[in-house]
Amino acid sequence: MADMKNMPDTFWRKKLTDEEYRVLREKGTEPAFSGVLFDNHETGMYQCKTCGEKLFASNAKFDSGTGWPSFDNPVNRENIELKDDNSFGMHRTEVVCKNCGSHLGHLFSDGPENLPDGRQATGLRYCINSCALNFKPQSK
Repeated sequence: MADMKNMPDTFWRKKLTDEEYRVLREKGTEPAFSGVLFDNHETGMYQCKTCGEKLFASNAKFDSGTGWPSFDNPVNRENIELKDDNSFGMHRTEVVCKNCGSHLGHLFSDGPENLPDGRQATGLRYCINSCALNFKPQSK
């Protein structure tokens, strides 16, 4: 795969819708409860919209009540990058796709304490923009 982090702006403008470009390349945020995947309950894999990197398994998704897809753990920590974000006069942790450098969302430490499937809770909430993801249902 080509080095997607260094693709020219023209590549991203052709590949993404205006809203996807604003979120993924300009570090924007989609409106709460607007994304097609925030209320998705199917079993499968959430992948980066721009490069297809596997990011979150459906069993890591939980309802945070925030209006964005929320996950307690990535499928592989090596597939994401965490960066300091001091925009808007506050400190947050930005979540970025390590493969293509796309902005996905933010990481917060207010995740669930108990998980219904018995997995060990991480206490983390990866708050991810729905338009930053593609969903691949598990084959039956």
